[in-house]
Amino acid sequence: MDLFRLAWRFLRIGAMNELQYRVNFFIQLFDVLLALGTGLVALGLVFSHTSDLRGWTSTELLAVMGVHILMGGLIRTTIQPNMLRLLTDVQQGTLDYALTKPPDAQVLVSVREFRIWQMVDVVIGAAVMGVAVLRLQAGIGIWQALGFAAALLFGALMVYSFWLMITTGAFWVVRMESVVELFQGIYAAGRWPVGIYPDWLRTGLTFLVPIAFAVTVPAEALTARLTGQTLLAAAGLAAFFLLLSRWVWKTGLRRYSGASA
Repeated sequence: MDLFRLAWRFLRIGAMNELQYRVNFFIQLFDVLLALGTGLVALGLVFSHTSDLRGWTSTELLAVMGVHILMGGLIRTTIQPNMLRLLTDVQQGTLDYALTKPPDAQVLVSVREFRIWQMVDVVIGAAVMGVAVLRLQAGIGIWQALGFAAALLFGALMVYSFWLMITTGAFWVVRMESVVELFQGIYAAGRWPVGIYPDWLRTGLTFLVPIAFAVTVPAEALTARLTGQTLLAAAGLAAFFLLLSRWVWKTGLRRYSGASA
């Protein structure tokens, strides 16, 4: 409960700060609509030459696109701003302010920043998914909806753990500014189901950088492709990533000297 109370307080503070710059809403809306338009054009070009892509129809790939946009919005709303602030704190030696507070330091550095205008991506992504589900005409049952919610949660936890481990590298490596470009470049591959990629790339996007579980698996739930084994694997891998990121965080903290050192 302390986690949710803390996150809610920082969310309110972040919302008040962001609302001072309301023009950012229109900028973000333009950006996401431009990205959506580009994605739809690419989808149209692909399906002007084929009726399916490795078994995925155009409507099913529209669902993948919706999940990709939605998850990207969640990442840029919560995970990315907090990890970038953590990176700055480690480099400048100002992480002391978080380490000396009563809450667990990892929890605190994970919920301090929110970018509410990035929620535009979440809304647009949800709308694209809704259109895809309506076009599928199969409907979403209660188990599919629960499977989608669980898969989305497990994917978000894995992405958070990956970001935390990469950012914690700042305890050992001075220059980590390219982490954003690195992740965004890899995340762009999630616009398409990982099954269309070669085996070596599919393995990397599944177990090294969990894009498959963040985007493709939730989309499988919407398109009636998700199996219980895949969902159990997602739960197990999410738990593994969380434990591993916790260990990396604790190990990195032992190398931190702070501003007063």
